[in-house]
Amino acid sequence: MNNTTYPNSLSLGMIGNCAYSGLIDREGRLMWCCLPRFDADPVFNALLDPSENAAVWQFELEGLERSEQEYEPNTAVLRTRLYDGRGQGIEIVDFAPRFWSRGRMFRPMTLIRRVKVLQGSPRMRVLLRPRFEWGRVKPQVTQGSTHIRYVGPGLTLRVNTDAPIAYILSETFFVVDRSMNFVMGPDETLSSGIEDTARLFEEETVRYWKQWSRSLSLPLEWQDAVIRAAITLKLSLFEDTGAIVAAMTTSIPEAPNSGRNWDYRFCWLRDAFFVVRALNSISEVATMEEYLRWLMNIVIRSGGGHIQPLYGIGQEERLPEFILEHLPGYRGMGPVRVGNQAQEHFQHDVYGNIILGAAQAFHDHRLMRRATRAEFVHLEAVGEQAFKIYDTPDAGMWELRTRARIHTSSALMSWAACDRLAKVALTLGLPERIRYWRERADTIRNRILKESWSEERQAFAESFGGRDLDASALLMAEVNMIDPNDARFVATVDALEKSLCDGPYMRRYEAADDFGKPETAFNICTFWRIDALARIGRKAQAREIFEVMLKSRNHLGLLSEDTHPVTGEMWGNFPQTYSMVGTINAAVRLSAPWDTVI
Repeated sequence: MNNTTYPNSLSLGMIGNCAYSGLIDREGRLMWCCLPRFDADPVFNALLDPSENAAVWQFELEGLERSEQEYEPNTAVLRTRLYDGRGQGIEIVDFAPRFWSRGRMFRPMTLIRRVKVLQGSPRMRVLLRPRFEWGRVKPQVTQGSTHIRYVGPGLTLRVNTDAPIAYILSETFFVVDRSMNFVMGPDETLSSGIEDTARLFEEETVRYWKQWSRSLSLPLEWQDAVIRAAITLKLSLFEDTGAIVAAMTTSIPEAPNSGRNWDYRFCWLRDAFFVVRALNSISEVATMEEYLRWLMNIVIRSGGGHIQPLYGIGQEERLPEFILEHLPGYRGMGPVRVGNQAQEHFQHDVYGNIILGAAQAFHDHRLMRRATRAEFVHLEAVGEQAFKIYDTPDAGMWELRTRARIHTSSALMSWAACDRLAKVALTLGLPERIRYWRERADTIRNRILKESWSEERQAFAESFGGRDLDASALLMAEVNMIDPNDARFVATVDALEKSLCDGPYMRRYEAADDFGKPETAFNICTFWRIDALARIGRKAQAREIFEVMLKSRNHLGLLSEDTHPVTGEMWGNFPQTYSMVGTINAAVRLSAPWDTVI
């Protein structure tokens, strides 16, 4: 048994097909892959287990000296090249098949890895070590002439391959003298040859993503960054139900040894709204249509009552949080948590996020099925709840576990709920409902402007009557509740810069929380700052900060939740949809228009 430990970082690429995903490091090691879906057991878990017990899939090149990694342009197909000291090398092509077939989207629970010789006669060995039950259970292994089966308690994986089975099972180095293909998926035989299947699926998947990317309405500048962010957001959609997960991982600490380790493999209604809006802004509305299927299920079952801030991707309400003591965690920094206690929280911004996420469906004529009066009636029930609780204490959008206040950000989203319902009523031609929701929106807006303003701080504070500052106040302009040139908003931007910024980076809030004061910058807050600066006319400063954030991405253009302001290192769950949303929003906001070059 190899005693290698796995030096973990977030220099990872993501592959996926809107059914499952995998994270692959710079040396082509599959470090994280939950099957059969995003929130399931990680059958490859090396990201959270850096020990010799790690579940990993690696093509180990003998004498490895350097590696290169990039996506096939405008696709979710990842290419990793490994070279030894003599210049000999292999290329690993990784992807999850996704393409149209027989009139439907084909997105099987299949991971394809293709190994090609680049030069010479390199030697490699295959370390193929899935585990089950969060790493506790080694699979039973059986073999056929061209396949290996890994049998677990509730899942059996079959790897069909044209590589030498004996060498894979013994983990022996051998000369790579030809291309080899590995097709991992359900315990089923392939309908055609291994190489033919792998090649066809690669060609079709590349074609799908290139056509998908081609349909995006891109800003002139930073196009590659926007395309990569958009593909990453698309891969966060669980297409079977329409849910959008916040990130693919659990328990990557927000800061070193902070204990701020959470499971993000669920659908937060807040994060999902921002994903939908970012994709809508570059004309990718299909994700919104898928998400609205999931969202309306949540709305209708709530019957106008309490709605949780997050649910499982299959609408699961209960997501009990527990700690896995046997896993060391990312870089040995546990705990490893599964589930999320935030499902029990009252976070009153949720009602506004629902209506903001659905609003475009009433106005957009491109949609296959536009929202109608029937959906409006259901959303009005959500709006009633928003108005009812907008000025009552909650845990807030940062999910504080030991403190409740009347949070400005929650009241703000309740205002947005009423405001957008009035606008939908206008589109539907319902004058009485326009008046009804406009009056409620005005009531909430007046309370916010009066009670969130802190004379002492000369800024909008994080709560009614409060004095502490919070980056979420920047959303007041983003959701159009206040004119960005209003002196109070400009003063708030200035105050937040003084209290929350470490150079270009921005923290969430200044007050200590359950774990003390935050150490790292929260990427979406930095992007909110960029948006606010652009809106108040400080575009040069906004562009400068955006360029810093682009450099903060990993080598493949992906971002996690947090950035350490001193080391520049990425922390927090990965890839974080919120952060990728910020990349799109900033590029769209700041780019020079197309008519400057054409």
